[in-house]
Amino acid sequence: MKRVTLFCGHYGSGKTNIAVNYALRLAREGKKTALADIDIVNPYFRSADSRAELEEAGVEVVALPFANTNVDLPSLPPEIYGLVERRDVYAVMDIGGDDRGAYALGRYVPYILEENDYEMIFVVNFYRPLTPDAASALEVMREIEGACGIAFTAIVNNSNLGAETSAADVEAAFTKADELSRAAGLPVLFTSYDERLDPAPECVSPFPMKLQKKPF
Repeated sequence: MKRVTLFCGHYGSGKTNIAVNYALRLAREGKKTALADIDIVNPYFRSADSRAELEEAGVEVVALPFANTNVDLPSLPPEIYGLVERRDVYAVMDIGGDDRGAYALGRYVPYILEENDYEMIFVVNFYRPLTPDAASALEVMREIEGACGIAFTAIVNNSNLGAETSAADVEAAFTKADELSRAAGLPVLFTSYDERLDPAPECVSPFPMKLQKKPF
């Protein structure tokens, strides 16, 4: 378990749902946890939408000043520097999609690398148009790494079709996740899916999660 966990991936990969559920799991395990939402790309669907649930569970939430409003300015709160510098809290960071969103992470990379207690996790959804296979996903990975200046350390397979996802859909992506793992030389940290589903036993480190909903 690393102190800083960064979730990044292609736009629409579902990293926000994972970041929220991962932070909630850490809190349930008794860990002092904070979730930083630094997604400057997608103003519609953000970790901050689950602020009430997160704070009720004891998770500190650091979000963009204009999250959940009609204003979308790429200004990042100074508290995020505190999360990467503090050593008394498990920090989960929801990074913007693709290389454009990853640029925002770059300013924190020196602090993260200096401590060297982090996981940089690539969230992949093989049902998204631009990541239909391992080769395409690997290309996105390299673009993100180039934009933010930090290499990925693990992969999360979050292949889904939204509310229409079945257990068979989750299982159908196992092979592609394995192909990406071998191509990138990185482990699949876990396979995430809607907690209402029950995928096959060969699912790698199953991570059932409650899907985030908009508060309106």
